[in-house]
Amino acid sequence: MTYLAKPRLHHPTLAKNRVGYTRRDYEGKISTLCAGCGHDSISAAIIQACWELDIEPHRVAKLSGIGCSSKTPDYFLGNSHGFNTVHGRMPSVLTGANLANRELIYLGVSGDGDSASIGLGQFAHVLRRGVNMTYIVENNGVYGLTKGQFSATADKGSKSKRGQANNDTPIDLASLALVMGATFIGRSFSGDKAQLVPLIRAAIAHPGAAVIDVVSPCVAFNNHSGSTKSYDYVREHNEAVNRLDFFPQRDEITTEYGEGEVIDVRQHDGSILRLRKLHAEYDPGDRVRAMAYVQEHAARGEVVTGLLYVDNDACDLHEQINSVEQPLNTLTAAELCPGSAVLEKINASLR
Repeated sequence: MTYLAKPRLHHPTLAKNRVGYTRRDYEGKISTLCAGCGHDSISAAIIQACWELDIEPHRVAKLSGIGCSSKTPDYFLGNSHGFNTVHGRMPSVLTGANLANRELIYLGVSGDGDSASIGLGQFAHVLRRGVNMTYIVENNGVYGLTKGQFSATADKGSKSKRGQANNDTPIDLASLALVMGATFIGRSFSGDKAQLVPLIRAAIAHPGAAVIDVVSPCVAFNNHSGSTKSYDYVREHNEAVNRLDFFPQRDEITTEYGEGEVIDVRQHDGSILRLRKLHAEYDPGDRVRAMAYVQEHAARGEVVTGLLYVDNDACDLHEQINSVEQPLNTLTAAELCPGSAVLEKINASLR
């Protein structure tokens, strides 16, 4: 259906954000995914989040790998930069782009097959390096493009559409992100826009490696009674630890609330993550406790969603390596090649 063009004319009464764009300006081509696919709901959430953040589309670079999930960047932010890489290699390409131009906003879109199988090593390393990106995993537990085989995130004991049970231990990408040092980790459900949109907004504003694992049911191969990633199962077993509101730095913060009901988490850029605590004992600033909490509830068959962990003092790869602030394509030849004397000085410092 991508050959069908969307109308270019917008209704004159459509609301505009602070930079003069309507929500339609953040859309892409018509989706070719199955009707009801959770991935389309994620695309809609990304569109809504970017519109609410007043992001100019040309400031975004969206990268993906291979799979149904990696097709979705074609369906949002049609006026942004985009690159569809090879299977599992999106993180390394995004890292190179980020190092070359730190002024863009980087969205990495992947799936459970792309990230938890062939791309598992790349997933781990981009997080431990702290690349400033929002890494969205559209997780349905199957290989949709190749007719529904179990992926590495399929829960042990869950059944395929044909009734076959999965005997392998699943990879929990949110738990792995906690271990590998990501500084913003969330999990959500594609059918819960009220939770997902502010989570994406907060992840985009976070200055470091942000991961959102989104359970996104595959309506063709993984939306039946034996699946643990179906719409019905996730709705029945969703354990939300918090509800999130995000306030950019420019907005005035005013609120009235009872003690223990709301926690404000201020990031170092001044933006506010406001957590409406559903579980008073849950602390999103405790990485070790977050690991245990996710595993404890997974053992009960529950899917923990919300903001699982955030580091208020996070820094990104550029800060760690003290890279130049300007994009590399703006530097002159003299700045890029300062001569043999400078090179010798650098080499001497390493001896």
